[in-house]
Amino acid sequence: MLILIVLSLIFILAGAFEVFEFENPNMNKYISGIGFFMQVIYWSKMFWYKNYVQWNKKGIVIRIKSVLGKSLRFDEIRTTELNEKTLTITKFSGKKIQIDLNQITEADSQRLNKILVENTIANNNG
Repeated sequence: MLILIVLSLIFILAGAFEVFEFENPNMNKYISGIGFFMQVIYWSKMFWYKNYVQWNKKGIVIRIKSVLGKSLRFDEIRTTELNEKTLTITKFSGKKIQIDLNQITEADSQRLNKILVENTIANNNG
């Protein structure tokens, strides 16, 4: 996917700065438009799937059976608890978030909990 981003930026810059001369003066606009369309494809990937999880060292986005996902910072998570098919995330503020994992395999549920636990510990101790 990194290739898509780099290629889209090349198209956008080539179209914006008119690096190439074409007989059709609108061709640079088309090239730039293709670059922006590639950006839209990249940034919309979260909406392609029914269940989606993305994380980095700061936080996580969990989207399971919903249009918009839950966005959480790891440094605001106190505990996570996986009981049967429900993941309960408790924040330092006391707010509890429950995520229904009925349609998720046991292995994937365990992996999600592991990601949360490992990153929560790393961000709260560092």
